[in-house]
Amino acid sequence: MYISQQIAANAVSQVLSGRNLTLALPDAQKQFATATPQQRGAAADLSYGTLRFYGELEIYLNQLLEKPLSDGRVHALLLVALYQLLHDKADDFTIVNQSVKAASFAKPKWAKGLVNGVLRNFLRKQTEIAEQLKGNEVAQYSYPQWWITKVKAQYPQHWQSILMAGNAHPPMTLRVNRRKISTEEYMTLLHRQGVEAEQIGAYAVMLTHAVSVEKITGFSEGVVSVQDYGAQFAPKLLDLASGMRVLDACCAPGGKTGHILESAEVELTAIDSDASRLTRVASNLDRLSLKAQLRVADASQLQGWYDGQPFDRILADVPCSASGIVRRHVDIKWLRRETDIVSFVQQQSAILLNLWQLLAKGGKLLYVTCSIFDEENQQQIDRFLKTHDDARQLPIQLDEYLTQRMVSLGNQLIPNALHDGLYYALLQKI
Repeated sequence: MYISQQIAANAVSQVLSGRNLTLALPDAQKQFATATPQQRGAAADLSYGTLRFYGELEIYLNQLLEKPLSDGRVHALLLVALYQLLHDKADDFTIVNQSVKAASFAKPKWAKGLVNGVLRNFLRKQTEIAEQLKGNEVAQYSYPQWWITKVKAQYPQHWQSILMAGNAHPPMTLRVNRRKISTEEYMTLLHRQGVEAEQIGAYAVMLTHAVSVEKITGFSEGVVSVQDYGAQFAPKLLDLASGMRVLDACCAPGGKTGHILESAEVELTAIDSDASRLTRVASNLDRLSLKAQLRVADASQLQGWYDGQPFDRILADVPCSASGIVRRHVDIKWLRRETDIVSFVQQQSAILLNLWQLLAKGGKLLYVTCSIFDEENQQQIDRFLKTHDDARQLPIQLDEYLTQRMVSLGNQLIPNALHDGLYYALLQKI
């Protein structure tokens, strides 16, 4: 266990210093070359769990320390251990002993004694501290206070369920490539193999138990792709037809790109400003045996990529706060700042204004975010409509399955057990 704790402490420490977990965790794992696959997997679970509940853990730790720690790795190790004591199934004695052993990486000679003392003190005072923290929203929900306040103001009837959904483990949902197999046939295939799953939409199959990608039936053959149910509505809303000229802006990592091409025989151009991320799009399309014109380009600019011909349909899956997918990217809560929302809004506005020029008259543009913050969503669209007489917002119909379960508020999908939090707005040029 202690090796996994050391790896997790390394990763968590990097994140708390400002680094993204998707970069920090592999880097931390590389520093422990002799770690087994099981130890690496456990370290990933500990890293995600610690950051998922970091708000709670940090407040508990502050109650146990007389002064802030100067060593970031020791601080992170204590957070990892507290996560285990509060949320893991291992016994307390083992967690404490292994945490003390894990502290051997620290240069300060006092580290092992401190870790032992703090954790044993926590076990003695846990009930007392929990009582003191009643009413502390950061401790209760594990989000920054500004985030909690914003969600409460924008979703007065749903704020608690939204915050709790963001701390849950995300579902593993597949999108069936109906060029190769029907959703019903794929469900039959899974059941024959003893895989528990539920069909939750026209293309969507949710696995009861998550598995690694290489173990997903039909994945390598392009029969299915991993994609959240809430992200599977773009082709339907775009109202695609064969022969259309379509633009997928900000396309990486390519989930919606592939889905568009699975849905209709269109002439697709897909752009992204990050060349390395565009390579991932190309890999996904190769797996699906699909083709698109891929360009490294800034969606807020025209120079260097646009050929002057208008598009019939445009998907604007714009950069955003990612506040609707925090259960998949647990570091976002702690790396994001409230002031970042303003920057995202400005970037989104520039992209929307630029892409609107490329849309043919009568054409449709689908604006999408994975955010729950209204500034990035309907407020953004309302501002755009006030300055564009040639635009109208069309009503959208997502899915009867969703409608029956009342998990959307207008154009906003509320994060829950079925899907992440996404926003869709469909605009038509008149």
